[in-house]
Amino acid sequence: MIAIAIVGLRSQNWRLASAFREMSPETFWLLCWSVGGLIVMSLIPSKRVDRIFPVVPPLCLLLAGQLRGRVTAPRRPYLAIALIFAILFTGGYTVSKVVAGYRDHRDALAVFGRKVRHEIAANHWRYEVISAKDEGLLLYLRKAHFIEPLRAIDEWNHGNVDALIASTEKAPALMRQLRDAAFSRLRLDQVQDGHETGYVLITH
Repeated sequence: MIAIAIVGLRSQNWRLASAFREMSPETFWLLCWSVGGLIVMSLIPSKRVDRIFPVVPPLCLLLAGQLRGRVTAPRRPYLAIALIFAILFTGGYTVSKVVAGYRDHRDALAVFGRKVRHEIAANHWRYEVISAKDEGLLLYLRKAHFIEPLRAIDEWNHGNVDALIASTEKAPALMRQLRDAAFSRLRLDQVQDGHETGYVLITH
């Protein structure tokens, strides 16, 4: 898309104001949507991959708008190069992420969540998940929200909770305030970006 835009500007002798004047309102809206979405996504600290999804449809429509009625003979080689590069780049990136995921056992959190759910269902436990950095933990444990440590301690000591899932960083401090609590055999230890992270199931 960038290559096509550069070729288009070059054909207009780099008159950017003229290019915006000739742009249809629909295309301008898609451009604002795409650029605005990319800026917002860049400002959000958590870089989850699904946060890019809302920007994909307008980018696809923008590409279609660039191609519509503008594919002249001099532009065809540039268009072919741009599309081939896009296909190779996205395909290579996808393959590399899949290979890295298998190599680094990126499914460890999903496997841990499945085992915890099975244990909880087998024992009919009431459980909560203590606030953690991994937002995906809620998805894998089928919970809608985290619970703060102080509330978790209160719920546990009043007998309203049978099991807690906590990070290995918070677990030692929690154990000192939970009555008759013990670590379960279910535990996850992993290394992400050079930092050790993990989760453990706490039961009676």
